Parts: sequence; structure tokens; C-alpha cells
Amino acid sequence: MRALIILPARVASTRLTRKMLADIGGKPLIVRTLESATAAAVGDVIVACDGPEIADVVQNSGGKAVLTDPNLPSGTDRVFAAWAQYDPDEKYEFIINLQGDLPFISPELIRAADKVIKEGKYDISTVATPIKDDSYLIDSVVKPIIAFTSPENGKALYFSRAAIPFGGPYYHHVGIYGFRSAGLRKFVNLPQSPLEKREKLEQLRAVENGMTIGIAVVDQDPPISVDTADDLARAREYFSSSIGR
Repeated sequence: MRALIILPARVASTRLTRKMLADIGGKPLIVRTLESATAAAVGDVIVACDGPEIADVVQNSGGKAVLTDPNLPSGTDRVFAAWAQYDPDEKYEFIINLQGDLPFISPELIRAADKVIKEGKYDISTVATPIKDDSYLIDSVVKPIIAFTSPENGKALYFSRAAIPFGGPYYHHVGIYGFRSAGLRKFVNLPQSPLEKREKLEQLRAVENGMTIGIAVVDQDPPISVDTADDLARAREYFSSSIGR
């Protein structure tokens, strides 16, 4: 029942080029995320790289890297390609796609995604955290609508950059997905969907094609996602004030 955690990472990121190699407290961002993924202890961890530069950094830190086509259209496509290379006999039943730009994601969030997918009720799993400030107004903060089946778990009905549902409560979606192996294969072979293109949210492809997404809500602050230069500065400040002591 151990999962394979795959971190998609590419040098040519759109908003912050070479961010995966950016230094945070003496280590590259991707290595920080790799360490966080390993600390969750739910399975083996590899990095799906778009070229040798990131692969060398990962391997020099003691991690495992798989080279994938730099022209793949999405992180999930990169995850699928890496899994196909690393696990041709499909020994892993569960694949966890963890975005490589979450250097300080807590092990609890990773374990939550792992638990939901292994419970067997959904095709895909993911996680969210409660929004306790006005960040629900920010477009880059993705908000899920959840049909709760328990106080901490439910089915994701939709995801949006808009402030939904009307009147709240609001939740901050975190960039981690658990897949059953068959579900991952199905997902990457689906065409982009209309709502996916409109919202620029890949998970809506699953929703529009009838795949179910289970979502766990964990009551903690959302992890820092490094998408811009300001995010990188915030991550460095966080390390200096909290982790680096």
C-alpha cells in the first residue's frame, strides 16, 4: 500500500524562471520540497525533471530523479511520464503528484491526501486548509466547493479562482493529488476541458469528465507556494525565522 510520490519540476517555469533551483537557506527549492515529501513517510519519492540540471541537483542531494520530455504540457503529464519510466511493472497502486514548489508543505497534508485515496471512495484525492483572512479574494488562491461527508472530509464539487461558495466558508486548495494508477492513466488521456481552459485549473478536467475527487480539510495555515519573486522572498524569510533557528 506504499505510494509513489512524484514531484514535477522544470527549469523554465512561467512566472519565476529557474525557481526550482533557487536557494532557500542553503538548499535549492526542489530539495526542500523533496525533504518535506520524504518526511511524510508514505512511500518512495522521485523528482520528474525536465532536464539534467535539476536532475543533477536532486541526485547530488541523495534523491532520485527521472528525466522527462521538457515539452510536456503539464505537471501531471510529467508525473505520468516519470511513473511510466520508474515503475514499468506498475508495482505502485497509488501515485501522489506533489507540486515541486511547496518547500515547507507539512507531512500531515501529504498523509491526508494519501489516506483519502487509499480509502477507495474516490478516483483522485487532494487537500485544503481553511481560509481565515481575506485571501479568498486573491485569484491565485484556488477555492474548492466541498460536499462534506464528515467534519474533515468530503467530495470536491468544483474549484475556482473566484470567491466561492457565496458567503463562505472558504478553503485554500493545496497543490497535491493522489491517484490510483488507473485513474492517473485515464486523466492524462482526457482532452483539456472547457472549464479547465477558462479557470486554468487542471483538476476541472477530472470534474467535467465525471471523475470523483475526495478532499481532506486540515486545520493549518496553507504551505507557501513559490510562484513569484515575492513568494520566494517569503519562503526565505519563513526559513530564517522558523526553520532555520
